[in-house]
Amino acid sequence: MNTVTKGLASPSKKIRVGLVGVGTWAEYGHIPSLKLLPEFELTAVFSRDQEKADALAARHGIKYAVNSLQALVQHPEVDFVIVLTPAPHHEEGIRAAIAAGKDVYCEWPLTPSKAVSQELMELAEKAGVRHIVGLQRRLGPDYRYVRDLLRDGHIGELRSVRLHISVEYFQKARKASLYYTIPKENFSSLLSIYGGHYFDAIFTMLGHPRSVSALTVNQFKEVTLIETGEVLPHTTADQVILAGQFDNGAVLSVHIEAGKRNNYGLQLDLTGSSGDIRISNTTSFGNEFSVIEAAQGDAQPMQVMQIPEIYNWLPENDLGGSQLELTNLYAAYARDVQHGTHVAPTFADALVMHELMEKIEESNASGSRVTL
Repeated sequence: MNTVTKGLASPSKKIRVGLVGVGTWAEYGHIPSLKLLPEFELTAVFSRDQEKADALAARHGIKYAVNSLQALVQHPEVDFVIVLTPAPHHEEGIRAAIAAGKDVYCEWPLTPSKAVSQELMELAEKAGVRHIVGLQRRLGPDYRYVRDLLRDGHIGELRSVRLHISVEYFQKARKASLYYTIPKENFSSLLSIYGGHYFDAIFTMLGHPRSVSALTVNQFKEVTLIETGEVLPHTTADQVILAGQFDNGAVLSVHIEAGKRNNYGLQLDLTGSSGDIRISNTTSFGNEFSVIEAAQGDAQPMQVMQIPEIYNWLPENDLGGSQLELTNLYAAYARDVQHGTHVAPTFADALVMHELMEKIEESNASGSRVTL
């Protein structure tokens, strides 16, 4: 995975980017990431609200602001379409980009439907365009470094994996901008979003388990929109428990919980036959950077492991942790375009996550272990 260098070698031209959507993560995450990388040029932005498109374009020096999706995807100065709308609207942007013959990135969840996601992947393959899904955590330098430590036998044979993700978001009271996370049909729940992102990162690093048993529990039967006081029914899980086993016999335990008031974040413990590794973070999604600790032998203190410079793919910057994961994905895509490689995650990886979510729901409904 460490094949991407800092920037392209004398690129013949920049990859010209058109943004579909003008939300907070577009401005906080994607635009700073793309601006950092010399391979990209932000040329156009689409919103159905022309004033919003104009305002975003003015703030960031984007040349074209349009209120027509077709105008963006067919624009001669757009090579790469980035779809940043809520999940129920992803399909429209993806189809338009593929039909226009443009490479396309889409946030995870790709769409609320596995069948639709499968169809979109097949359409992209038939059209010969690159398709990228926003499962960027796998490309963070922390995960790439730990993957190599495991490969090189730093802690011997893997015996157990324990993952705890406590999410400070998805509370019982939510901002109206997070309304889309409430309806089950939007596939934008705790399991879909946080489960998808973290499972992809962990299983890219470790390999996929061969079987799992799952328990999903909905403790928040209603959710209140903070700005309006509107109370809405809530039927998706805010507690997810998973137990499983890998092909080598190592065991897996996972707890993902939403609405954590305090002491939230990530802790991943990897137990090996000759040592231990821990990845921790004080937030589940934000500016903080993960801390990697390890120890070898018996009864040894965990020591912080500094990530070697070889894992840094990016120019000097002051971006936060979640932004950097995204920037690494774009760096990988740019390198893929130049060299014909496939490091950046694709719609095929999204389908793997769709299938895993289905298996988790199947296990919870049946109360039995399922084979992956």
